Amino acid sequence: MSAATLRRLIVIGLIVLWEILPRAGFIPELFLPSLSSTLAAGWNEAGEYGHALAVTLYEVAISMAFACGGGILLGAIVGSLPRPRILIMPMVSSLYAVPLVILYPVFTVWLGIGSESKIAFASIYGFLPTMLATAAGIQTIDPQLLLAARSMGATLSQRLVRVIIPAAIPTVLSGLRVGGALVIVGVVVSEMLISSAGIGYLISRYRTILDSPHVFAGVLLVLAMAIAFNAAIKWIERKAAIWQTGTRAGQDSAGEVAPAALQPAT
Repeated sequence: MSAATLRRLIVIGLIVLWEILPRAGFIPELFLPSLSSTLAAGWNEAGEYGHALAVTLYEVAISMAFACGGGILLGAIVGSLPRPRILIMPMVSSLYAVPLVILYPVFTVWLGIGSESKIAFASIYGFLPTMLATAAGIQTIDPQLLLAARSMGATLSQRLVRVIIPAAIPTVLSGLRVGGALVIVGVVVSEMLISSAGIGYLISRYRTILDSPHVFAGVLLVLAMAIAFNAAIKWIERKAAIWQTGTRAGQDSAGEVAPAALQPAT
């Protein structure tokens, strides 16, 4: 039995248990409502959940742009320059160990309870792991690549875009996966704490009135967002693997042609 088939069977088994155990009374429906009642609750309030999902996706998209885009760019710069790496990396690593959720009340004081504070909090929450992973990946690049780029007169921006980031793609994508997941968590958690819109707000609102089916309907939407994001990263990883395989094949063929060209003609 293949791993993919086994994973499908596990998922199907969990779905069946989710439906059967609450209905059979083994688990109180206040703690875990059946899957069918959860889906029915979400369907009955589809308009409300659709509006909340649109708000959350908007905040997640902007936070991703700041967190992942800025984290990759700054991580590439810091990782490729020795002095900034020595100065900045220890501070960022120490800050990453701090539970950043304690900063959210500060953002609400500065930016209010609207989307701005949630975007700022989620951006910082996802920025740190993305930057750290990118900077670590940059340090694994073959120095000969950078030396060759410098010898051909490439500027710092050209080295970043055409040499450094492409060469560190596996590590960058690993950091992007962690950073993007934390962005989703940051947005939803901030909506649950202080907000009047979004999936996190609906989860928190229905939790206060002990409406478990509607709570788990919101949880399913958050889970769907995380699964969709992970699928997108896997798709990018497959494309990057094809690109890197093609690049290595081109380098190998070039390496075979070059010695042949040096052979004397007969």
